[in-house]
Amino acid sequence: MDGAMNDFTLTGFDLAAFVDATLAEDLGVGLPGGGHDVTSESVIDADARFAGTMDSRDAITVAGLPVAAAFFRKLDPAMEIEILVEEGARVGPGSDLMRLSGNARAMLTAERSALNTVQHLSGIATMTREYVDAMGGHGILLDTRKTIPGLRHLEKYATRTGGAQNHRMGLWDAAMIKDNHVLVAGGVGPAVGRAKAAGVAQIICEVDRLDQIEPAIEAGAHHLLLDNMGPDMLREAVALVAGRVPTEASGGVNLRTIGAIAASGVTYVSVGRLTQSAPAADIGLDFTPL
Repeated sequence: MDGAMNDFTLTGFDLAAFVDATLAEDLGVGLPGGGHDVTSESVIDADARFAGTMDSRDAITVAGLPVAAAFFRKLDPAMEIEILVEEGARVGPGSDLMRLSGNARAMLTAERSALNTVQHLSGIATMTREYVDAMGGHGILLDTRKTIPGLRHLEKYATRTGGAQNHRMGLWDAAMIKDNHVLVAGGVGPAVGRAKAAGVAQIICEVDRLDQIEPAIEAGAHHLLLDNMGPDMLREAVALVAGRVPTEASGGVNLRTIGAIAASGVTYVSVGRLTQSAPAADIGLDFTPL
């Protein structure tokens, strides 16, 4: 799967710039005395070569291997890299994910950046898959904008890899009318009406009471976010909407509650913790001198 890393593209994400910035941060580029890996340069011969194997210590859903490979490629363009599993694959403990062979200094310098990225993205994909499984085939899981600044495109890639769909990517691609917007506008109907009059193509409106549903739909909402409603209230809301627009359950969602929430009949369930709270996957990289 060596070609996979060369084909990795995400709309709006510059992989080369990300790699450069991440390595520059670790190397201290631009800082007094910075710009190099002190340990590797002082301990490892310049022409030394290593073989390496990246493996998972736990059962995970894999995401980010092509990004990890790009770090090694940046520092040793001739490095031999074999990606052993597809993105989104479920693997068990002890599974080999990637094999590498090349300049030892390059491997050691790139190691932490590569591992940090694949551990973080695989952690998100793994948690996402757990939530999808817990939904029991009911509804579609959505992520949110609760992402680490600068990593949104990668983190939302990881949720897709784990089986979710992306909610809006940012503030630009859909209107999300929430309680504060409603407060200022003077009600759900006026808030949605203003967005419609402005020509917004996709209008999502948050409602936290059943009596807000009809005004929101009548004013032109394309999607209702049902905020902090329990399963019984969600079922009532779904019945009132009667299929006229998609419905989304949000708030109070965790692995214990998502099954009943999804079974209420909503179209979507959104979960902020996918990108906000996913623990890093336990992935290691072991080297052998050649």
